[in-house]
Amino acid sequence: MIQPTLIKKQRLILYALLALIIITIVTGMGMGYASLSYDRLIPTLLGQGTFKEEFVLFSVRLPRIIITLLAGMALSLSGAILQGVTRNDLADPGMIGINAGAGVAITVFYLFFPISGGVFGFVLPLVAFAGALITACVIYLFSYHKPEGLQPTRLVLIGVGCSTALSGLMIVLISSAERIKVDFIAKWLAGSIWGADWPFILAILPWLAILIPFTLYKANRLNILGLNEAVAIGVGVSIEKERIQLLLAAVALAASAVSATGSIAFIGLMAPHMAKALVGPRNQLSIPVAVLLGGWLLLFADTIGRHMVEPEGIPAGIMVALIGAPYFIYLLLKK
Repeated sequence: MIQPTLIKKQRLILYALLALIIITIVTGMGMGYASLSYDRLIPTLLGQGTFKEEFVLFSVRLPRIIITLLAGMALSLSGAILQGVTRNDLADPGMIGINAGAGVAITVFYLFFPISGGVFGFVLPLVAFAGALITACVIYLFSYHKPEGLQPTRLVLIGVGCSTALSGLMIVLISSAERIKVDFIAKWLAGSIWGADWPFILAILPWLAILIPFTLYKANRLNILGLNEAVAIGVGVSIEKERIQLLLAAVALAASAVSATGSIAFIGLMAPHMAKALVGPRNQLSIPVAVLLGGWLLLFADTIGRHMVEPEGIPAGIMVALIGAPYFIYLLLKK
C-alpha cells in the first residue's frame, strides 16, 4: 500500500511540473525571430490576431512546442520502461541503440523510397518503429542467456556497440547521397526537432494516448520485474511475456518520438531517475512524474537552444546532451 503522504507529495510535484510546462510554453510562444508580443498571445489564440500573428503562432511556434513536449514525454516513458525491464539504471533508448536503429530505417526510407509530403509524417513513425524493433530484438537476443535470463550489463554493452555500428552504417549511406538529403539526415542526427508540423503531432499522439495508460496499468508488473527473476516467478508473473510487451511499448514510444525530433538521447535516462529521486521507486508514482518531467526537460532545452544563436539556434539534441552527459558520468560513478 502506498502511503498517503507520498501520494500527496506526488500530486504537488505534478502540479508544479504542469505549472513549469505552462510557463515554458507561454515563454516559447512569445520568443522568436518574428515578433509576437505577449499581450497579443490570448487574442491570437482566440482567432483575433492578424494574419502574420496567426501564421507565426499556429504554423511555426505552437506545432514545434507541442511536438517537443510530446516527444519528451515519449522518450522519458520509454526510458522508465527500459530501466525497469532490464533492471539497469543506465538503460536509455538513445544509449542502447534503439534510436540508432530507428535512424537507419528513416535514412534508408528517406534516401531510397520517396513519398509524397502529405503522408510522410504518418508513415515515418511506422518506419522508425520497424527499424527500432529489429534493433531491439537483436540486442535482446544477444543479451539473453538461457540459464541466467537477461543480462543487464551485457545489454548495455551490446546496445552501445550496436548504436556505434548503426551510426557508422548511417554515415556510409549518406556519404554518396544528394546534398539536400544529407542536410536533412544531419539535422536529424543533431536532434533539431525537424518535424514541427501538425501531421507529426497527429502521428505521435495516438502512441502516447494508448501507451501511457498501458504502462500505468503494467506499473506493478514493472515493479516486480525490477526486483529479480526468482521473485517474479514466485508471485506468478510470466517474465518473458511481460518483458516482450513492455519492450514493444518502449520501442514504439522511442521510435515515434525520434521520427519527428531526430536523435535525442539522455531524456530517457535523466527523467526517470529524477522522478524516482522525488517520489521513490514505485512506478505507479514515478512514471507520471517522469512523463511530465521529460516533456518539460526537452521543451526547456529546445526553447533555450532556439534563442542562443540566431537565427538557426542550437538543436535540442545538443542542448540535452550538454546536460545529460555530465549526469550520465555522475550515474556511472555512483553505481
